[in-house]
Amino acid sequence: MAVHMNKVMSWFVISNVVNNNFLSKVVSAKVLHGTRNMSYTVRKLEFKEFGDPYKVLNLVESKCEEPQNNQVVVKFLLAPVNPADINTIQGVYPIKPELPGVPGAEAVGEIVAVGSQAKTLQVGDRVICNTQPASTWRTHAVVPESDLLKVPKDIGLVEAAGATSNPATAYRMLKDFVTLAPGEVVVQNGGNSAVGQNVIQLAAAWGLVSVNVVRDRPDLPALQSYLTQLGAHHVLTEGEFEKQRDFFEKNSLKKPQLSLNCVGGKSALSILRALRNNGVMVTYGGMSREPVTAPTSVFIFKDISLRGFWMTRWHKSHRNTEVQKEMYKDLFDLMRQGKLKAPSHKIVPLDQYKDAISNTMNVKGYAGFKYFLDLS
Repeated sequence: MAVHMNKVMSWFVISNVVNNNFLSKVVSAKVLHGTRNMSYTVRKLEFKEFGDPYKVLNLVESKCEEPQNNQVVVKFLLAPVNPADINTIQGVYPIKPELPGVPGAEAVGEIVAVGSQAKTLQVGDRVICNTQPASTWRTHAVVPESDLLKVPKDIGLVEAAGATSNPATAYRMLKDFVTLAPGEVVVQNGGNSAVGQNVIQLAAAWGLVSVNVVRDRPDLPALQSYLTQLGAHHVLTEGEFEKQRDFFEKNSLKKPQLSLNCVGGKSALSILRALRNNGVMVTYGGMSREPVTAPTSVFIFKDISLRGFWMTRWHKSHRNTEVQKEMYKDLFDLMRQGKLKAPSHKIVPLDQYKDAISNTMNVKGYAGFKYFLDLS
């Protein structure tokens, strides 16, 4: 039992130690108050062609331009390394930046200088990105203030840095496809993924029951304990879930109206079959690289719907709308209350970016750490 608990605690200790060290460094640093005459040296990861991130990415330096009119200078503090960032560098993501390009879809930063016509942001404000591609794997950027969203300073930096992708994806999938009342059941595969962990926490905060399917692994008991502490009601392996066709009845649960798929293949089929009549399966990823297939019977006899979700498309169509503002207010409130925490993570210096990329590319479906680049 002692060995098992040590494994569970390691999920939290490593993240907290690294995060606290990073936070203390940021707090102790002097905030730069920008002026028209200040000059900043930009350190950034740049690629001039699409391809293998190990080969095409280079750490370079340049001078930061002065902000003009409604532009601001943002000093990025922390940026996550997401699978979509890797795909962007490889040239296989639907959104392709102009070359030479800087990867990075999201980050948290502070305003260090403002242009003469900037109205909504001022020096010292903490911000996240509100546009794609954001090109955040750099220390500084000059951008229009409309490309940024102000965030409360009492939100953790790690939580803020990743707010626009994984928490937002989980939020929208739970809100936009079916109406879920407290007590309703949601089933998902990839329950240990970054989005999956956010689904678990949001479901718990909203009184929903989450059934979470994960791949079998050597550290399964530790993972189950970790996800349960986040708020998961049930954590099963793919094999266990496939065998227990009467799982919901045995556990006195309603059959789910919503299933969330980020794996594909047989895993997607098992959570699809679990749906009740008129249920919806939302696919937002394909980690197994296997296609989603469905038997004809689920459409004829159960009227099941298959939907897709891409957070980037949602942001593009809802940028600066009231529904976007409401979403971030809800997410930040939950983060402030400690009900929505970042996944287990490690923070690495910018010059160690290859470690972050390597670990992000080689997760292989098992529970690992989310990697963040320290840009401070």
